[in-house]
Amino acid sequence: MITEELKNCRFLKAARGEAVDATPVWIMRQAGRYLPEYMEVRNKVTFIELCKTPELAAQVTLDAQRILGVDAAILFADLLPLLEPMGMDLEYQKGEGPVIHNPIREASEVDRLKRLDSMESLHFVFDTVKLVRRDLPADIPLLGFAGCPFTLASYAIEGGGSRNYLNTKRIMYRDPGAWHALMETLTSTLIRYLTAQIEAGCQAVQIFDSWAGCLSPSDYREFVLPHTTAVLDGLPSEIPTINFLTGNPALLPLLAEAGGQIIGLDWRVDMADARAMLGPDRAVQGNLDPVSLLADVDTLKKRAHDVLKAAGPTGHIFNLGHGVFPEVPPDNVKALVEIVHEGL
Repeated sequence: MITEELKNCRFLKAARGEAVDATPVWIMRQAGRYLPEYMEVRNKVTFIELCKTPELAAQVTLDAQRILGVDAAILFADLLPLLEPMGMDLEYQKGEGPVIHNPIREASEVDRLKRLDSMESLHFVFDTVKLVRRDLPADIPLLGFAGCPFTLASYAIEGGGSRNYLNTKRIMYRDPGAWHALMETLTSTLIRYLTAQIEAGCQAVQIFDSWAGCLSPSDYREFVLPHTTAVLDGLPSEIPTINFLTGNPALLPLLAEAGGQIIGLDWRVDMADARAMLGPDRAVQGNLDPVSLLADVDTLKKRAHDVLKAAGPTGHIFNLGHGVFPEVPPDNVKALVEIVHEGL
């Protein structure tokens, strides 16, 4: 539900391309290891326990928005627990990150990934949304999110992160039919998952294609674009969607073609060029290099101003070009929020 207060908040006005009193800003990995308040909670539980405990996940979501003074809260969750009820044996290993112990390595195995017709197994996500929406200021939107079909498929196939995505591309190239079947399973599940987040209380959603930067434009068009488009087209039309891909500026025209009311830009993309390409009817999000937060305040201010100038005064949601690093001092993030709100 979008109340009148939420409808007129900075974030949603910017998403519609309307004039705002200050550029809205939120930060990817807003609730993260750079925040002492987050670490106080995180040190009591494992990462996955934090994700699956609605009271704690809601707490770190709310804390980050309040401490930083940002214009949106982003649901504290992770991309991969969605894969567990679909049949993947997921473990978060200390120092190693997420590992899937039963990856799909052959085209003949794609049927092991099961389409989810019910979201009951992921109730902890929606319970978190409800708790956050209950306690969030009335004029601050809550953003939901999910991984894009390609990123989730590559995790399911590789069993974790990868530098070259050999296993993923091998299935793509050797058996396109099996690949598209796998992507369709993920697409239909993602539509249900994101719709359930919206129904629980999110005012916008972002989809992350964290790994699609490994693809050429022709491969993205053939193997990814139709499925990303299907996800975005399958969501309620009144809810703003942010389509974000990192790692390959050559894919930006195709990312825009895939859809999304707001196009998320990573720091490798020139903001002015992106705005010119996308045109005045498309909002953008981004795109400060996250390492800028390790610079001195004067340098940070200059770099933030460069982004603001290139983006223009309307249709822009300020963010980093990807997530904030654990090494960043919290005061630098707070300073960035103030710099953006002060404007040029």
